[in-house]
Amino acid sequence: LTEENIQSRIRGVTLMAMSNKFGHMLLTTGNKSEMSVGYATIYGDMAGGYSVLKDAYKTTVFDLSRWRNAHVPSLGLGIGPDGPVMPERIITKPPSAELRADQRDDDSLPPYDVLDPILYGLIEEELSVDQLVERGFDKDIVARIERLLYIAEYKRRQSPPGVKIGIRNFGRDRRYPITNAFRTI
Repeated sequence: LTEENIQSRIRGVTLMAMSNKFGHMLLTTGNKSEMSVGYATIYGDMAGGYSVLKDAYKTTVFDLSRWRNAHVPSLGLGIGPDGPVMPERIITKPPSAELRADQRDDDSLPPYDVLDPILYGLIEEELSVDQLVERGFDKDIVARIERLLYIAEYKRRQSPPGVKIGIRNFGRDRRYPITNAFRTI
């Protein structure tokens, strides 16, 4: 894991150097699903000045990509290609940080079509583990995701600002204490 984070940080330093040299703002790549559970590397893929996906769950990112490939926004006429802009292989391949061979996000997380509804319940709806279990989710999985959500707060506090599209974004709408052993009841 340490070596994987070094790889992400080397990319972050390289991209920030290019940003400094050429004057372009570096955009971060983390989405709300990844930021929720700590699957973003400080000084790595979190490096940058603005987070365009900060409040978009991973499944939303894929939905937006599919939508954009099928539509040309009227505000974007003449800007960018008329056809697909996201290669289909990027949308259909299993999500991965690509920090080691054959790595997949679902090696250590539930698939995003399971993870995102759990996160939505915990974050947007402020549901408890028991309430999500009543909706049919596995208790051990929900409890594990809730724990990851709590312990990743320190990373989210260091993330750049970003767009707000949901009910509760991280920062102004939803913050957890970072103190040792804090736990809501």
